[in-house]
Amino acid sequence: MRLSYCTNVHPAEDLDGVLDQLARYAAPIRRQAGLDRLGVGLWLPAELAHRLDRSPADRALLRATLDRHGLEVHTLNAFPYGAFHSDVVKHAVYSPTWAERARLNYVLACARVLADLLPDGVDGSISTLPLAWRAPWTPLDDAEATRAFATLSAGLRELAARTGKVVRVAVEPEPGCVLDTVDDVVGWLAPRTAAARADDERIDPELVGVCLDTCHLAVSFADPGAAVRRITDAGLRVVKVQASAALHVDDPADAGARAAVERFVEKRYLHQTRELAPDGAVLGADDLPEALAALPGAGPWRVHFHVPLHHEPAAPLTSTTEVLREAVAAVAAAPHGADAHLDVETYTWSVLPAETLPAGADELVAGIAAELRWADEHLRPAGTPAGAAPRPAPAA
Repeated sequence: MRLSYCTNVHPAEDLDGVLDQLARYAAPIRRQAGLDRLGVGLWLPAELAHRLDRSPADRALLRATLDRHGLEVHTLNAFPYGAFHSDVVKHAVYSPTWAERARLNYVLACARVLADLLPDGVDGSISTLPLAWRAPWTPLDDAEATRAFATLSAGLRELAARTGKVVRVAVEPEPGCVLDTVDDVVGWLAPRTAAARADDERIDPELVGVCLDTCHLAVSFADPGAAVRRITDAGLRVVKVQASAALHVDDPADAGARAAVERFVEKRYLHQTRELAPDGAVLGADDLPEALAALPGAGPWRVHFHVPLHHEPAAPLTSTTEVLREAVAAVAAAPHGADAHLDVETYTWSVLPAETLPAGADELVAGIAAELRWADEHLRPAGTPAGAAPRPAPAA
């Protein structure tokens, strides 16, 4: 699996900002991680994606900057549309939905840009949202989304025929969304990939698959191996794995545990929380404050808060890196598993509790480099793709 880290951790909304983040963060991260080349899972806000799509000169500048810093792009994150570092993001991250033309146009623009950035002989991937937040969502919205993904499939086929570059889109289930779990995304995609469907409703399973965010997977209390089998048994592929870990609270009724998890309450992002009840039911709250107020605390909690992969939260809290490891192993053993992209996505560095919060750019660089070294050691099997192999870190 090709390894990268997702740049949605950095607040850049225009081309100058992206070029600066490559020099200020990605290049030093590559050096500290001890990599000859580093994959960056670029987040391109919609306005920038459309600008790059229109401008060969801007794409050439971006390619040259990537090459100069020993970086490469094989995956994009097209889940947030824009303003991902606003003071308050919360539900805004799910707009526009897949029932709105703007979402389709954005992803197609990202696909065309990515095709021009891909290294020779490498397929590309783009992760996208699971249709929308769960409400409001109507049958008419669902029909529009189906047509949008059919149009997307046709656009990706045309792109491959014209450029020789294959770009796949990966739908990323997330708690609270229309497609909340792996079962939901498989149940939605699989019938729509059937050959008997009309052309304007058929989604191509060779070009549209699943993004397995392992934080989301852990929050749902799903079995990683069973989830991957569910995807592949349905004739779908795991296109991309977002390597991430959730926050685990073993005994949320304990006063010390509650005090510890309260330190992760913050105002920017949603932190959906799930409780595994004694009877096996999974109870839910849409954000951590709601969980603290309403969930019974009779079973363990998992919180949608991306914990840095190498970091073990202070006891009594833990993280779900074991779910991550099991999921990656299952994907690697699955059909097309070696082709899946592995993107470290810890966008929450800026909202961590004070004792873990990086003090500046240098500490953030060191933290992400440590995550990549952890991922390289614990997640990737032998046979690392050329150009991404670890090497001794250079002298300072």
